[in-house]
Amino acid sequence: MTLTMILIHLPVLQSLPLPFSSKSRDFSLPNSSWNSEMKRLYEHYNSQCEVESEDGEKQKGLWRRLPSYNRSLKYATGGVYLSKLIQSKARLFTRNIKEQGGAAFEYVLFNNEEEQRCVGIFQAGHLLEGPPGNVHGGAIATIIDTVTGTHATLLSGTVMTANLNINYRSPIPLGGTVHIESSLDRKEGRKTFLSCRVTSTDGSKLHTEATGDF
Repeated sequence: MTLTMILIHLPVLQSLPLPFSSKSRDFSLPNSSWNSEMKRLYEHYNSQCEVESEDGEKQKGLWRRLPSYNRSLKYATGGVYLSKLIQSKARLFTRNIKEQGGAAFEYVLFNNEEEQRCVGIFQAGHLLEGPPGNVHGGAIATIIDTVTGTHATLLSGTVMTANLNINYRSPIPLGGTVHIESSLDRKEGRKTFLSCRVTSTDGSKLHTEATGDF
């Protein structure tokens, strides 16, 4: 490709939507595709990330929002063993859909270090269909693994999933929002054991429950 052709195509390349852009975007921040329940739960936890003391000063709260970008390989030591080509193209599985606007995984994670809990708010897009009108079981497993795996990493450092046992209780409708909570059961040597529940946003319906060790 000549220099002239590169200059002609440069504006097009710069206008490509994330995650195929080189610019970093925090996908855990609210966007126009989030429904009212997604936004409500986000505000519920985000408001507890910073609290005001009696003298009016801002202090760190119990919860912390975890930023989420479309690639993590450059931060992982294992990436040095992969070719430069693979490293440059690697994208986080849950953030690699080119189509924007709530098409696939819309989620945000909050961590409570003191209570050893991590929650995820998940809105399922139309590209995640399994049974007609409902979310594919593999997509549910993916988001559970994302929440519990992130939680285990925060508790124990870099981990990999050793076992994930999932029980599906009731379907999650496409476009719906669910609340995912991961809690620490115990640690045994190098292993971290977690429990996870996926419920409706008001907690009245259990969609999925899981246990895992990392």
